Amino acid sequence: MEQAGQITQQINETTAFLQKKLPTRPKTGLVLGSGLGTFVDHMKDQTVIPYEEIPHFHATTVAGHSGQMVFGYIDKVPVLALQGRWHFYEGHSMNSVVLPTRVICALGVQNIVLTNAAGGINESFQPGELMMIEDHINFMGDNPLIGKEPGEFGPRFPDMSDIYCRKYCDILREIAKSEKISIRSGVYVGVRGPTYETPAEIKMFRIWGGDAIGMSTVPEAIAAHHLGVRVTGISCVTNLAAGISGEPLDHADIQDVANRVIQQFSTLLHKAIPRFIESH
Repeated sequence: MEQAGQITQQINETTAFLQKKLPTRPKTGLVLGSGLGTFVDHMKDQTVIPYEEIPHFHATTVAGHSGQMVFGYIDKVPVLALQGRWHFYEGHSMNSVVLPTRVICALGVQNIVLTNAAGGINESFQPGELMMIEDHINFMGDNPLIGKEPGEFGPRFPDMSDIYCRKYCDILREIAKSEKISIRSGVYVGVRGPTYETPAEIKMFRIWGGDAIGMSTVPEAIAAHHLGVRVTGISCVTNLAAGISGEPLDHADIQDVANRVIQQFSTLLHKAIPRFIESH
């Protein structure tokens, strides 16, 4: 496990590097999950930095994750987007998984939008729908706050009762209604992976109150909330979870569904990001 001083040093070194590369301080951070990376096409005046060039960043290994940082503007709002993430199941430590999130927060963003491709646990959900994350269940068996935390990160025992900003959820609902975009809301279950879940596990998670499931987002949400940054979560329901449809799960199919809903996803985010900033 990394020592607290080592974590702080890595964040400081990465932040110092990026401050020299970026034209101004970003106001919104954005993490783009599987198949959702093309949202950056909507960003103006881009500065693109491959992960391989950024200190303490890793190359991405999962299909649908481009592995680069993109700075640009959405309606004059400076946005710093991550095209892809690395995951706990790839063998990285939790502190490594949330390093990009902590760096984005250290650069001074007011809010961060976390997105992912997820399996639908709620039997009323259909592939291709969007789900606004209102809460989560951490079933990863780990937590990015374990260890001796430097005092500047946040409290030892942070409150988690409002991790996903309710005001932002209301904004997303208003935009979805005005744009005639179907958006659900629910509880996201974060699991370690990399195997997809068994039908028995999905039944258990449904009994617990889970609506969608995936292998990311939860550590990032915890880390950003711990630092006092407002969090928004959006899942693209790309498939029905194991045991619901009877069909085998395949990552290529998940990417295809995400690609089909990217226009609605992009419209929602394009209109929401300026509204998030205005609401402060």
